[in-house]
Amino acid sequence: MAGFSYEITERIAVLSTATTGWERQLNMISWNGREPKYDIRDWSPDGSKMGKGISLTAEELQTLKGILEELDLGEMGDPDFPEM
Repeated sequence: MAGFSYEITERIAVLSTATTGWERQLNMISWNGREPKYDIRDWSPDGSKMGKGISLTAEELQTLKGILEELDLGEMGDPDFPEM
């Protein structure tokens, strides 16, 4: 597998932290020197390892934001809460 490079250009938020210390983060990341994209993925406590994630353009993130604003997530345990 060919190597790749990345640079976290902006740390935006920590979405959650596991008991192991891994954090699910929203960052701006430049992959292989390309224009940075919004990126959601898990990172080890020292930032040296990453899990699988998803990268979104600004347009894709705006679309997702609109969908989430319209979605009624309800409360955990609510029978109307969408099953994942």
